[in-house]
Amino acid sequence: MDDAIVHAVQLILDTEARVIISGIGKSAIIAQKIVSTLNSTGTPSIFMHAADAVHGDLGMIQKNDIVIILSNSGNTPEIKSLVPLIKNFGNKLIAFTGNKQSFLGLQSDIVINCNITKEACPLNLAPTSSTTAQMVMGDALAVALINARNFSSHDFSKYHPGGALGKRLYTTVGDICAKHAKPFVENDSSFMEVINEISSKRLGATAVLENGKLIGLITDGDIRRAFQQNKDIKIIKAADIMTKNPRTILSKLLASSCVNEFNLHKISQLVVVNDQGEYEGIIHIHDLSREEIV
Repeated sequence: MDDAIVHAVQLILDTEARVIISGIGKSAIIAQKIVSTLNSTGTPSIFMHAADAVHGDLGMIQKNDIVIILSNSGNTPEIKSLVPLIKNFGNKLIAFTGNKQSFLGLQSDIVINCNITKEACPLNLAPTSSTTAQMVMGDALAVALINARNFSSHDFSKYHPGGALGKRLYTTVGDICAKHAKPFVENDSSFMEVINEISSKRLGATAVLENGKLIGLITDGDIRRAFQQNKDIKIIKAADIMTKNPRTILSKLLASSCVNEFNLHKISQLVVVNDQGEYEGIIHIHDLSREEIV
């Protein structure tokens, strides 16, 4: 890589227009991948097949758009037909090519060198290493633009609302715990009341409140330990077996932030609270699996 990639990044940053990316054959497939990557990281891009361009698709190119053409040889007939038309429109042209002295390379404003020694194909014929080089340079361009724009994970989430990725980027702790019942007992609740609350709410735990304020957490493990210690369950109160000052997490945080807490402290539940410290529910490690967040 040389300064050409820097000039390409600066050219794209300096314009508010789109990036049109074109190619033929296997290069066209790589071009589509680069378009997808740029779109998802804040650079509006459109794919234009080199063969279709001369049959009407040139109409998608606007005055200030930047055109990127991918071609290992830089001398294919479709590319030779397309390049003069782009130049006549006055658009800036960036080449991804393995031959800087090709027709494409010599006609372009910026040449990204994708030269390879030979194809990985044992016949040195099928586009393999050459298309890999094009994709690598496309990713390098996208990553450089991400850094230059200070593109954040929050920005990224706006373009990826669907699927498991969208859930990791959008789903908050509060979103998940709101789907559950909100188990709680009072500090003076009986042992059987605690068991009934844990069993009925099916989260493996219950919060303990005193005058509406969170003071503790009781889990299935606390119940088992009470039996193992042969305590008189008739006189046990919730406050006797609870864990005081349980670990909490803010409801406004992303659910994915629970993962570190679960792993670091080797626990399976977290008490969910709002900014005022008020109890809102419980999130369980299994919730993250069900929501495809881990």
